[in-house]
Amino acid sequence: MFGFRSAPKRAKSVAAVVIALGLSAAALTGCSSTPSGTDSATKGAITWWGWTPEIGVGKQYIAAFNKVYPNIKVTYKQVATASYDAAIRPALASSVGPDVFNVAPGGGIGSIQAYQGSAVDLTPVVTKALGSDWKTKLAAIGPKGLTTSTGKLAALSVGSTFAGSVWVNPTIFSKYNLTPPKTFAEWVSVCQAFASHGVTCFEQGAGDPGFNDDLLHAIADSIKPGVWTSAVAGKTAWTDPTLEQAMKVFKSMFTDGIIQKGAVGVQQYPDVNNDFLAGKTAMVMMGTWYMQYSTLAGATAAVSAAGVANAKPFPMIAIPFPDVTGAGNPAPLFGDADYGLAVNTKSSHQKAAETFVTWLGTNEAAQQVVANSLNDISALTNVAPKWADIKLVDAAQQQSTLQTLIAATGKISEARLGDVGTALGQAIGVATSSVAAGNATPKAALATLQTASKG
Repeated sequence: MFGFRSAPKRAKSVAAVVIALGLSAAALTGCSSTPSGTDSATKGAITWWGWTPEIGVGKQYIAAFNKVYPNIKVTYKQVATASYDAAIRPALASSVGPDVFNVAPGGGIGSIQAYQGSAVDLTPVVTKALGSDWKTKLAAIGPKGLTTSTGKLAALSVGSTFAGSVWVNPTIFSKYNLTPPKTFAEWVSVCQAFASHGVTCFEQGAGDPGFNDDLLHAIADSIKPGVWTSAVAGKTAWTDPTLEQAMKVFKSMFTDGIIQKGAVGVQQYPDVNNDFLAGKTAMVMMGTWYMQYSTLAGATAAVSAAGVANAKPFPMIAIPFPDVTGAGNPAPLFGDADYGLAVNTKSSHQKAAETFVTWLGTNEAAQQVVANSLNDISALTNVAPKWADIKLVDAAQQQSTLQTLIAATGKISEARLGDVGTALGQAIGVATSSVAAGNATPKAALATLQTASKG
């Protein structure tokens, strides 16, 4: 994701794409396409830029919105994650930027820290939509990461995503009569067995700092829950023995044959994502955003996009992160608002933009679409997926694991990126990449990180 956010948290496309739903050429020009004085809350044409959701999911959101607001036309432009900052920064500085744009918690790509000045305060519209007690109706993790230090609600969360889980291809495990690992020792053993058959066991895009961060974060929390957040907050030194142990385990994943050779030259998106979807590796570490590929439609499209002819989806399932020490600690999960929808202060369609953003983030019908797409955990706490309306690849294998994963996220308050500033995020990326490449020992890398954290 990065700066510090890679496409993760988020299964994101690597191509910039525009969804045009019957829009005029004028609607594609952005904020300046409507003369001043004609702004309406129920009519107009607005543009929305983001690195997520995927095109198919974006179409679902817009189509559902237009059933309620047929006179507000929305153009969604999906920008490659790595290109988002380079595209959005000059767009917001101009008078022809998007009316709605994605921001994210923390200091990475699409950082709220960087773009809050271009965002309208949405407190009045969310209060109008949900009442003065609106904070009790939304998952706290959303407003927490999208409210500025001055108290401005700069964006509304559509939903949240959580990292820490591992996704497996059960078809590959069954083929070789193997069982997904529950401990580190089992992980090593399983990967040795796969290697004996010439099969890639667990693939990691170690060239992507953000996913190295997720891996190290999960290892650390498996050893001592909460230690990562404590270090990010400056309450625990990065040179703490628990974090040194975590970094040693991280390193051993490369040396003990869990992570594939050449991982430092690979990106999680598109490389690892495509390999997993194509059935070339048995396991990857992805977050809840990967739930969308549990659906028949999502999986079929994704497998096809991965370059597989005559795409045949497989019933991917999520497993808890293996216990790396045998301590029996809860499997780690950590998350943030996947993204927030902000309204451009320069938009001449501000009311229409607020209607779209508020509807998607606070309306029960809209949030049901979000929940059923399985791209995000819904922002409204009283909305959950309606499984009868969702066609999974194999419900017998998948539904119970998905329900377990979603239920587990409801108890999580630990941030993934939302509490990590830009400088610290970059330092973590350098430290983990250096260890993965063999250019620094775990102890030396953490010492460097400790120095950077004092900044």
